[in-house]
Amino acid sequence: MVTFSMKLTTLFTDQSALIALKDHVIHDPQNVLVTNWSVSTPVCNWFGVSCGSKHRRVTALDLTGMGLVGTLPPHLGNLSFLFLLNLTNNSFHGILPVQLSNLQRLKYLSLVNNSFSGEIPSWMGSLTELRSLFLHQNNFKGVIPLSLGYLSKLEILSLYENQISGSIPSSIFNISSLQKIDVSKNMLSGSIPSVSGGLPKLEMLVLFENQISGSIPSYIFNISSLQSIDLSDNMFSGSIPPVSRGSLSLYYIYLSANNLTGHIPEDMFDHLPNLKQLDLSYNLLSGRIPASLFKCKDLQILALSNNQLEGNLPVEIGNLTMLQIFYFGVNHFGGVIPEQIVNLTLLERFQVSYNNFTGTIPRQIGNLNNLESFNLGVNNVAGPIPPALFNISTLLGISLAGNQLSGHLPSNMGLWLPNLEELYLGGNHLVGPFPMSIFNASQLTNLDVSNNYFSGTIPENLGNLINLKTLYLHDNNLTSSGMDFLLSLTNSRGLEVLSFGYNPLISGRLLGSVGNLSSSLQKFLVSGCNIWGSVPSEIGNLSRLINIELDNNKLTGLIPASIGGLEELQSLSLSYNKLEGYIPSELCNLNKLAFLFLTSNNLSGPIPSCLGLNYLLNLNLSSNSLSGSLPIDIGNLKVLTSMDLSNNQFSGEIPTGVADLNDLTQLSLSNNRLTGSIPESFGDMLSLELLDLSRNNLSGEIPNSLEKLLYLTSFNVSFNRLHGEIPEGGSFGNFTIESFRGMKHCVVHLNFIFQDAKLYISRIPKQRLSS
Repeated sequence: MVTFSMKLTTLFTDQSALIALKDHVIHDPQNVLVTNWSVSTPVCNWFGVSCGSKHRRVTALDLTGMGLVGTLPPHLGNLSFLFLLNLTNNSFHGILPVQLSNLQRLKYLSLVNNSFSGEIPSWMGSLTELRSLFLHQNNFKGVIPLSLGYLSKLEILSLYENQISGSIPSSIFNISSLQKIDVSKNMLSGSIPSVSGGLPKLEMLVLFENQISGSIPSYIFNISSLQSIDLSDNMFSGSIPPVSRGSLSLYYIYLSANNLTGHIPEDMFDHLPNLKQLDLSYNLLSGRIPASLFKCKDLQILALSNNQLEGNLPVEIGNLTMLQIFYFGVNHFGGVIPEQIVNLTLLERFQVSYNNFTGTIPRQIGNLNNLESFNLGVNNVAGPIPPALFNISTLLGISLAGNQLSGHLPSNMGLWLPNLEELYLGGNHLVGPFPMSIFNASQLTNLDVSNNYFSGTIPENLGNLINLKTLYLHDNNLTSSGMDFLLSLTNSRGLEVLSFGYNPLISGRLLGSVGNLSSSLQKFLVSGCNIWGSVPSEIGNLSRLINIELDNNKLTGLIPASIGGLEELQSLSLSYNKLEGYIPSELCNLNKLAFLFLTSNNLSGPIPSCLGLNYLLNLNLSSNSLSGSLPIDIGNLKVLTSMDLSNNQFSGEIPTGVADLNDLTQLSLSNNRLTGSIPESFGDMLSLELLDLSRNNLSGEIPNSLEKLLYLTSFNVSFNRLHGEIPEGGSFGNFTIESFRGMKHCVVHLNFIFQDAKLYISRIPKQRLSS
């Protein structure tokens, strides 16, 4: 019999253990432990503490959501009557003290959403009374200890969102009492273990976002108690295993983002009458959809996107009246979209983009009055857009881009779309004016009507769409005589992309007010219009610009030096205008610039000597009146892949540093006044595919080192003062005599193809040509 003094002693032990925990807490945002855990109050009355009625010992400690910061003291191992320890949603850290292995009565352990680290200790396998073990959302590393397989009464194992690696121990999968396993969002590898007992009580298996590989074991779909399986975002391969007749409890199957191949089993859905959610997307599945799928009348989510599936959608799709999400995009489906989809009145998301669907959009699409997203993009759907689509007030996004849709948009299309955020109609055959009513869709953030045949004036009240982030109007027949709509767009303070290029009827001067556009603007794309006047210096106010396209206009004057202040700029295209003057040295400040296109202007003077941009990939300054020598340090453009300086007035010798451009694939210096010889070091530019040095004053011989340029497909040194023997190795056997016109007294091997005469000659002795 336990004496009264013994009870006091053991209860004092529990109190001491809890006081030690209090002392290890360095932050108690609610001051609960400070004010409530006092030795002047019975320990069984402390917040979060429960005691047994018989022994008056601490049996449960629940400090969920207290925001406590600290570590666990070893003294907690003295709570020998504890059967529940719940420290969920705090900020405890450090490793777990080994003394917790003394809690032999523990049935429930939850350390969820803390910052515990180190390995999951092997001593946890000695807590043989454990039913529930929740260690998810911590920083545990290492492997899952084999000893967890000793927890023969364990029902729930949750280890997700840690940094656990290695394979899943087979001992875990032999715990016959397990009902739920969740080890998702770790770094686990290997394969799913084989089992001997078959996990007869397993209801949930969650392994997503790991690196588990191999095939899906056939026994998985033979577990009659299984309700949910999630193996997505792993590296599983092989085919989907057969489903047994005993899978009546299976509601949720997620196998997306793996490497599964083959056909979906033909009879798979005959045995899944209660299936509610199926996600097989992002695999390599092929073949047709089994007809049995459309018997699963409880289906709410059906996702088969990003596979290689084919065939038509059967009319039986109308039987899935509980369907809310339908993802079939990026496959090879074809045929018409069945009218029966309008029976799916609970449908919220319909996504079948990047397929081969034909026919028209069902006329009664307006029946889907819960629809939030409708995506038919990049198919072959034709005909008019049913006006009823624009009456679905729940819509957040519409994408019909990349089809063959025609006709006018309804004049009232924006009146019933109060929630619409995205509208993509680009790449169709739509005509007529763009409806003014669209400005009632005040939540629009992305609007794309590009590559159509819209006409009429760009509305001057575009700026009413104050939430607009991207606006694509390019490649239409839109007009604007003064570009007043730009002034309105200054109200769209979040605008990131503005594209209205290749509307040849847009004309006018680009005013300084362009500098008042959104400070978030990243892309200003207005090529191919009839914009005249100078480039306003105020464009330099748009500090986040990464891409400016003003080519193919009628711009005059100087390139504004203020562009050099756009530190984020990656691409600048001012080609095919009438710009003049020097290339401003301020462009040297554009350290992120990758593309610089200034071709076909009236620019003069030298290339700025400071133009040694670290990230420049493509440089085209052709067809100007640039002069002077090529910069001696041009070889500092280390990542350059294409350079065209042709049709200018450059003089002097070709700098040997050009050969340091190891990634260069295209180099054109033709039609200049360059002198000297072709550098021998050009043979080191092993990536070159095009080399055009024609129409200069180069002299000497063609270096034999050029024979090393095995990727060279286009070569022209004609109309220079070169002489000597033409190399015959490498790619030179593929070039015609046109590549060498104007060479004096050169020795040529007649293994060239004289295209005009259709004469093919090979391995003929050397002869001497003069021209």
